[in-house]
Amino acid sequence: MSCFPCFSSKKSGSKREDLPVAQPTTDINPSFPPERNSKNVPEADSNYKAEVNPPEEGSNTAKTFTFRELATATKNFRQECLLGEGGIGRVFKATLPTSGQIVAVRQLDRNKTQGSREFQVEVLMLSLLCHPNLVNLIGYCADGDQRLMVYEYLPLGSLENFLFDISGDKRPLDWSTRMKIASGVAQGLEYLHEKANPPIIYRDLKSSNILLDDKQTPKLSEYGLAKLLQSSNKMNMSAYGYCAPEYERHGEITSKSDVYGFGVVLLELITGRRAYDAARPTDEQSLVSWAQPIFRDPKRFPDMADPLLRKEFSVKTLNQVIGIASMCLQEEPSVRPLITDVVATLSFLSTAPPDEPIPERLVPILSAKVEASSQRHSGANNHHNEHKYDDIKYDDSSDSSDDEDRDGRKRNKMGDKGR
Repeated sequence: MSCFPCFSSKKSGSKREDLPVAQPTTDINPSFPPERNSKNVPEADSNYKAEVNPPEEGSNTAKTFTFRELATATKNFRQECLLGEGGIGRVFKATLPTSGQIVAVRQLDRNKTQGSREFQVEVLMLSLLCHPNLVNLIGYCADGDQRLMVYEYLPLGSLENFLFDISGDKRPLDWSTRMKIASGVAQGLEYLHEKANPPIIYRDLKSSNILLDDKQTPKLSEYGLAKLLQSSNKMNMSAYGYCAPEYERHGEITSKSDVYGFGVVLLELITGRRAYDAARPTDEQSLVSWAQPIFRDPKRFPDMADPLLRKEFSVKTLNQVIGIASMCLQEEPSVRPLITDVVATLSFLSTAPPDEPIPERLVPILSAKVEASSQRHSGANNHHNEHKYDDIKYDDSSDSSDDEDRDGRKRNKMGDKGR
């Protein structure tokens, strides 16, 4: 049974288009499944070791490369091959000299990585992970103090580019594609949380770390990189705007922190807005802060939709997806859903036709309570402001709003500044 207050409790033969969206009450505690102790423990820089699962069918252990091979593949790490850089290193487009295969080479900061043996152990563990929604790790280099990782190359780039860099002949993502992407991202997280042994906390979920293949299938990149850093160099792996409240306050990271980050990405997919945009008015710079009052006013739900969608979506489905996002963004980690429940619900919404009966296992608990709590989602100039997150209610009264005229302006490379 799902734990989202996003569907009706009608029997499974009911059609989704006829379902009112559930209205949480303030009388009953959340009916979430019990926590899985091994999946929601803080990642903490512990010395916990666990057996690595045997490689799944189709998976390969990492190949070893010499530094000379990768230097040749990247034209000696020339600027023209640079794809991007961040706090832990740079990424280059490369062509392997022996096979001609095009790959992405991540050169980690030599001042922040582990010793050779520890690095190889962690990389070999990561190479055993195999899932359609993870970027495939091909190999690594640990020559001297050089630490490099070789991944499959995805030429279409990141979700961030597809959402916010609408230029030339690039077409905006339609609703069904956005839901397919959301579902795939959730499945990738579920694999890391539930199938990896030991479980992996992603830590840095954001649209720029979600890459798309030629079929626009999302693949998570940079998973597990936090474990490759020396403990003294553990940095804030959560980008501003995606960071869960418990990490901001206490530095606490759990699987529910990833669920929060997923909620932010889901909001980006719904709205076409960046998680944080300094070009906007102060009260709109933080996407989550901007969304909070709308969560409390269901009639405004259609106003959250990206104008580039041109209202080509089911309003009831939109309401349900907004409900999922709002639950993922609860301040209290225990109130957020498990990623498994997110996967089940989004997989159904992203694939089923509008008249498909809702499976019994996805019929939600109507009376699930959304805890009222103080939210601290801040922009650049209001870091200490508190936003009251009252009980959220969902209904289907927003259908009439679907016909209202809305601004359909195109956004430029820096994002849609008109909204």
